[in-house]
Amino acid sequence: MAAALRLTHRHLPGVTVVALAGELDTTNHAHLTAYLGQALGDPADQVVFDLRELTFLDSSGLRALLLCHRSSAEAGGELRLACLQPLPARLVEVTGVGSHMATHATVDQAVAAATA
Repeated sequence: MAAALRLTHRHLPGVTVVALAGELDTTNHAHLTAYLGQALGDPADQVVFDLRELTFLDSSGLRALLLCHRSSAEAGGELRLACLQPLPARLVEVTGVGSHMATHATVDQAVAAATA
């Protein structure tokens, strides 16, 4: 049985906030990339991933985040992570991914930084 991943999004001027809830892992990481392709109003939008309800992240999920980050950068945008929970935050820290993607304590901080 595949791990549950729920995705929602909302558009703000110049920023798309994508909320991830549940688990992002090898069983569902491709769903994130496909969803992001449909959710972005403009590929050059700034993207904020709201991770307050993401309870688990494995290396496949982390790779999906990195691929989304690269796609966003290639289109002229930037991807930011907000509200990392302890388990996903630990993986981001241990792998050094946090040095490549901006992380923020809140979605509001991430949106403010993206629109500054």
